[in-house]
Amino acid sequence: MSSDGRQGTVTLVRHAETEWSLSGRHTGHTDLPLTDSGRDKARALADTLHDRCFDRVLTSPLSRAAETAKLAGFPDAEHDPDLVEWDYGDDEGLTTPQIREQRGRDWLLWRDGAAGGEVAGDVGARVDRTIERITADDAHALIFAHGHVLRVLAARWLQQPADFGAQLVLATATLSVLGYERDIRAVLSWNAG
Repeated sequence: MSSDGRQGTVTLVRHAETEWSLSGRHTGHTDLPLTDSGRDKARALADTLHDRCFDRVLTSPLSRAAETAKLAGFPDAEHDPDLVEWDYGDDEGLTTPQIREQRGRDWLLWRDGAAGGEVAGDVGARVDRTIERITADDAHALIFAHGHVLRVLAARWLQQPADFGAQLVLATATLSVLGYERDIRAVLSWNAG
């Protein structure tokens, strides 16, 4: 907490819809554009966000997150490479049922990781750096990124293991707010559409 008693908040925005998010395909580093519907939903976020004050606005460098930030009224958002989506490796572009056909019915990304890609702890280490940067000055931060990386960020905010993010469902073009209940890190709102 800063000397003036202020505690920062972190507003999370999952990027708007892409063709692959619509079809349930794992979209890590493939840089897909938003759908027309996704662009409309990203523009609608501007109405919700326009009257809020943020000290720092960050975005994943991938275009679907950066375009969501721009359409929501934050064209100058700072690119943070630690906010890029989970590296799905050989599982990129596949749906969960397709991956389970290859790796077994009990495959779970959060436990088993991606073939040739990251495991939950790898993503956790990246978002820990982002959390450290935004909590250093009790900033009110706004972050535009991706479903899985934001779920891991929320888990780590709550000081839980990265795989706790499996329990935090997050739809496209939604807002979530992390902050404090007294001095305890907490989820203030989640997955608001």
